[in-house]
Amino acid sequence: MKIVAMIPTYNEAGNIREVIRELRSLTLDVDVLVVDDSSPDGTSRQVEAMAAKDAHVHLLLRKDRRGRGWAGIDGFKKAIEMGADVVVEMDGDHSHAPRFIPAFASKMDEADIVIGSRYVAGGKDEARSLVRLIISAFARRYLSFVLGVRIQDPTSGYRMYCHHALRKILPYLQSRDPFIVSEVLYYARRLNLKIVEVPIEFLPRGAGESKLKATTLFKYLFRVWRLKITSPV
Repeated sequence: MKIVAMIPTYNEAGNIREVIRELRSLTLDVDVLVVDDSSPDGTSRQVEAMAAKDAHVHLLLRKDRRGRGWAGIDGFKKAIEMGADVVVEMDGDHSHAPRFIPAFASKMDEADIVIGSRYVAGGKDEARSLVRLIISAFARRYLSFVLGVRIQDPTSGYRMYCHHALRKILPYLQSRDPFIVSEVLYYARRLNLKIVEVPIEFLPRGAGESKLKATTLFKYLFRVWRLKITSPV
């Protein structure tokens, strides 16, 4: 089973080397695909230096149509081109620990998509303030209801997809920003794909600051209704 870890990045020079090292040290053989939106902090240069020494490390440098959602779409397409049987989507800020990937992979015989969940038994969220935890609790219940998915952590961006699930979902994806996380879930439900949750520990990010603000999250809560109205399926 060929596993490709797809990591969209913007200004993660302080974290990306360690994330790649941890991925490449797993007992599973994981190819790493960093999808960088021309980060001004030199993230891509660090990845290029590692790729020069390791043929399993790859860089997709994006200069046009920059944004988290479009980076994810391009990254999914590239991972499939690389021959991935499964694709891991994860952040490059060290909040998504690579050590959980073997547990994800162990569930792929029974699922189309595996979600790393903070809120199932055994999961933890060590990275949030009390206010953010309250906002997150509301958001996940709201999204699960509106999207029609019976999962505990619909806002998690740490996921593993089998390639045929991605091929089904990709033609419908349009979001330029982090709303893609909700968009993927919506189409997964509409296309009758099976989702399984696996507990993870969500860690505080390493260097740098979070790019997702609480106000942005609230904006996304309203966009799910527009998605339902305009969806072609």
